[in-house]
Amino acid sequence: MRYLTVLVVATLLAGCNLVVEDDAAETPAPTGEPQVTVSPPLVPADHAPLLASEDPHLAANKRLVYDMYRIVLQAGLADRAGEFISADYIQHNPNAGQGLAGVQDYIRNTRPEREIEDRLELPLINLMAEGDYVTTAFVRTETDANGQTYYSTWFDLYRIENGLIAEHWDPMLKTDTPIDPNSQRLED
Repeated sequence: MRYLTVLVVATLLAGCNLVVEDDAAETPAPTGEPQVTVSPPLVPADHAPLLASEDPHLAANKRLVYDMYRIVLQAGLADRAGEFISADYIQHNPNAGQGLAGVQDYIRNTRPEREIEDRLELPLINLMAEGDYVTTAFVRTETDANGQTYYSTWFDLYRIENGLIAEHWDPMLKTDTPIDPNSQRLED
């Protein structure tokens, strides 16, 4: 039986190699530097569809994260963070402290207070919810070594517990400079 399995796998792999070689002959080899995204990803003007869900629990979780972003992160109102974030909040961003106080300190140290806007003006691509988790995806503007602007995507993941944000993950590194996400707004 083992011999038969090995023979079948070897035959399948050999077939795959033939297909790959045929495809490779038709596809030009990449040259130079990889293509850089010149224009930003599409950012929906209407956030209502992003906030909608047939499941009221998921819709409430999306709204909680959306309003936290709008009021705490976008407007910089650290004193209002407790409306959205639990006191024992677990933070996986290595540049921010733990708990509600850690988030409030991070907000106060990275952005000024601003007027609350009716909608999230940061370049939101998508807002997804599954169970007690909400993921946001935002356009991220960067500059390469040649000074050219390119666009990437920033993801945040939030865990909701008892109607508050209880945990957060993002791709921030210790070596990254903490940012005010308002610096990532796209020019009209």
